Amino acid sequence: MAQTDQQVINLRSIIEQPVIGVLHSLQAKDEAPLDPKHSEQGEPLVFDFPVRVGPGPKFSGDQVRREGLVRRFVYIRIGQYAGDPSSPWSRRMKIDIHDIGSDLLNQAANSGGVIETTVIGTDKDGTPACATVRPTRRRIVKR
Repeated sequence: MAQTDQQVINLRSIIEQPVIGVLHSLQAKDEAPLDPKHSEQGEPLVFDFPVRVGPGPKFSGDQVRREGLVRRFVYIRIGQYAGDPSSPWSRRMKIDIHDIGSDLLNQAANSGGVIETTVIGTDKDGTPACATVRPTRRRIVKR
């Protein structure tokens, strides 16, 4: 797909209720931690990043990972994977983006808004959430 057929859309992943003190980061294309941060008092962690969206829709970009022909997602690295060698956790959180509706994509493209996806960062057992996490909210916000 030619880049002229693509549009840049800004995404924001919000990790609500993260485990306090545990480092989280985006995963860059080279798998290095990107924008590492931790919650000091339970405040949400916010990660902003652009993606390219083409017809289909098809997603690409430095943070976009693929699985099969359709599934696209971003990884949030946790603990040791996020750059904290002393952490007891080495996990990744997978946040799907291929299921973002065309209505939200069109709104973001037309308004310059950000598609914000919120997930819960703590599992039922009190440890950092990992594997595929389901959004609790997805909406358009102004930049």
